[in-house]
Amino acid sequence: MSTETVHLTDRRPHVSADELLAGFRPSERFGEVSFDTYRPDPQQPSQARAVEELRRFADSVGRGGGGGFLARLFGGGSRTDVRQGIYLDGGFGVGKTHLLASLWHAVPGPKAFGTFVEYTNLVGALTFRKAVDALSSYTLVCIDEFELDDPGDTVLMSRLMRELSDAGVRIAATSNTLPGSLGEGRFAAQDFQREIQVLADQFEVLRIDGEDFRHRGLPQAPAPLADVELAAVVEQRFGGRVVAADAFADLVEHLSHVHPSRYRKLIEGVDAVVWREVRTIEQQAVALRFVVLADRLYDKNLPIIASGRPFDQVFTPEMMAGGYQKKYHRAVSRLTALAREGILGDVSAV
Repeated sequence: MSTETVHLTDRRPHVSADELLAGFRPSERFGEVSFDTYRPDPQQPSQARAVEELRRFADSVGRGGGGGFLARLFGGGSRTDVRQGIYLDGGFGVGKTHLLASLWHAVPGPKAFGTFVEYTNLVGALTFRKAVDALSSYTLVCIDEFELDDPGDTVLMSRLMRELSDAGVRIAATSNTLPGSLGEGRFAAQDFQREIQVLADQFEVLRIDGEDFRHRGLPQAPAPLADVELAAVVEQRFGGRVVAADAFADLVEHLSHVHPSRYRKLIEGVDAVVWREVRTIEQQAVALRFVVLADRLYDKNLPIIASGRPFDQVFTPEMMAGGYQKKYHRAVSRLTALAREGILGDVSAV
């Protein structure tokens, strides 16, 4: 069967507020994970410890443990109380999202699971008060890839989490940065230390050590193909399926016309993506939008076949060393894994 080709640059999706809220659940990649399917590295004891701590946290959800934020702030809770939130800190690819999704699956609902960016987009779509009202009835709110990129986000997420905590909602988050260090290198974090400390005080921190599982014991990412090779490889790997094929420069430009909250719908119904002539992105705003797309592609486990530059050159050296370096390193890690799947098969889905 011949491959059906579509172009993401032809799509301008619209997403209602109700659709945004209904989408707050683990992606297909993590749709059936559990604590039992997580594979702790025997060389990293913190990974097995994190599983046990999360199991205990899951058991406490819905039982009233932890107390509200204001009770703890003014000394109403005992030192033995379980904190209202749990925070998974660790490097790229140590399985934090797998564990967060496992926690979501293990507790009763209603519950929400989304990335930090998706929650800020939700507030933008619903207004802050309606977002709080919608989430306050939940037993658990999971926030993946917690990063504070500007002062507005710091204040926004501080308020959101404080009000949810006061309502008795349990909160779990993942990040590559300890709560007290959020925002460092991006803006004058010292000017917002109170808000940052509010966030830090709500979490029990679990450190998860280890190397990036997407590269652990696996071959290096395949080299990009030549343009003339793309069609044959696509037909061999994805014949009879739906492939989104675009010139990389056109796709990146198109992203400026689609709100990041709609990127999940942008790639809906696609089995793989093909990019011609991948090049280095020079502008930071463009690069940050592309990071969001990379995250959504990884969520859906969409293989990538590409020509042009390898993905470790898609961001400039200055970006890779700057204030947003953790975002860019995560994106490179994920794009590399998807490129490996595109050429070699599903060898990175571990």
